[in-house]
Amino acid sequence: MLTMKSSLGAAVAVAALLVVSGCANPEGSGSGGPGSTSGGGQQTASNAAGPTCTIDAYGATKVDFSKAIVGFSQSEAEANPFRITETQSITDEAQKQGVQLLKRNANSNLSQQISDIQGLLAQGANLLIVAPLNSEGLEPALQAARDKHVPVVTIDRKLSSATACKDYLTFIGSDFVTQGKRAATQLVKATNGTAKVAILLGATGNNVTTDRTSGFTDYLKANAPNVQVVAQQTGDFTREKGQSVTEQLLQAHPEITAIYAENDEMALGAVTAINGAGKKAGTDIKVFSVDGTKNVVQDIVSGTINGDVESNPRFGPLALSTLKDFLDGKAIPQTITIQDKEYDSSNAAAQVGNAY
Repeated sequence: MLTMKSSLGAAVAVAALLVVSGCANPEGSGSGGPGSTSGGGQQTASNAAGPTCTIDAYGATKVDFSKAIVGFSQSEAEANPFRITETQSITDEAQKQGVQLLKRNANSNLSQQISDIQGLLAQGANLLIVAPLNSEGLEPALQAARDKHVPVVTIDRKLSSATACKDYLTFIGSDFVTQGKRAATQLVKATNGTAKVAILLGATGNNVTTDRTSGFTDYLKANAPNVQVVAQQTGDFTREKGQSVTEQLLQAHPEITAIYAENDEMALGAVTAINGAGKKAGTDIKVFSVDGTKNVVQDIVSGTINGDVESNPRFGPLALSTLKDFLDGKAIPQTITIQDKEYDSSNAAAQVGNAY
């Protein structure tokens, strides 16, 4: 993996397993909570050529980073490893940098996220990190930040109805199309290019689902004529729905030989459903996913899941170093794409310690 350029800072990532409170409470400097653990794979960014943004072009107010108040708007409850690690990474890095952090959690409610962001601004946040719930709909909150000349770094899900260096500073996240493509590559290799596949789609309304689907299906159309997608249905990124949807799909399509789940929680639900149907997950029906959580990587070791493409949630160091560089007058790429690993039977045992 490429190392991140100095203009974005050298990030030492922290993987954490502590569920963080979703209320807007201030965080001062200090050590992480008792549930936090150091280590894991740090995010690295590939700074491809592209448009950049400066503080003058954005029209942001210059503040002293060491005295800044950072507001973090989380989109969903910290009820799965991705959200737990994402929130804890930002919390830990704010503590490390000695900056005050205000946190709010929208609990999968778009109106609540708009209100949360407006509330963070009212509490004095002069830097914002936002994990959008949807790719559209945050315009009132973004306008409130613009009115106060507060820069917004978006992470994890990309805004499709807003403009970088105007409505928000930059997007930091994975290349979701490539993730889908890599999952398809794993599936084709593991099935020798012959399979009947069901797709467990993620939640609607965001680019993660759209891109992971198109990357997967486009690769199959171009490279695997004997791999057929026979069914696809939304599992909403949850384990419970991943299980129930898989149960329905297996009844309707007993010919299914492989499942592509667009996140690990749905994959774990699929494994339960497959085994409950009297078949063997990983053998009778092969399972592929995106996330890179420790539970799924361990399941690759045990043979019940066949492949997993990482989507690294440790945004804290990169998000905060980006804001610091921006305030220092450096030009920031309007899109910062992080590089993700992938796991299969050849490396899962050796790499499980780096999973989150």
